[in-house]
Amino acid sequence: MSASPAAKSSSDLQPSAAQLETFPNAYPGRDYIVEIECPEFTSVCPRTGQPDFGTITFRYIPDKLCVELKSLKLYLQRYRNVGIFYETLVNRLLDDFVAACKPRHCEVIAEFNPRGGMTTTVSAVYVASTEEEDEQETCPECEERPSRRRRVRKR
Repeated sequence: MSASPAAKSSSDLQPSAAQLETFPNAYPGRDYIVEIECPEFTSVCPRTGQPDFGTITFRYIPDKLCVELKSLKLYLQRYRNVGIFYETLVNRLLDDFVAACKPRHCEVIAEFNPRGGMTTTVSAVYVASTEEEDEQETCPECEERPSRRRRVRKR
């Protein structure tokens, strides 16, 4: 017989990257974007204890793994009673997501509903380095790390 949610310890109810399940990417040789929008996200303001409501969006380019949606939903629901600042939340979401599925690129965007007449949007980005970039970063002949520029497609 499993313990009821009320009987579980508080550490069992905390979100962690280990709760995010993955499955193999069927197209690991192709760059494509997966966008997941979670419009019913809730957490708690650590100063006032009032609930915060917002929309969390994950945009990622998978590598070998994709995130399983139900596990992501259950992971996000664990924030419901967590007192956390927006900036900390977004960076933690990104870190946990990257730890779970190791994407080529990932952006987490959190758009929070108005509180006190102000809205807040926080985003964080992860870009996996390539072997070529790693070699350039450690090259003793290079004085600086080469700048990363976004590739612009010509139409």
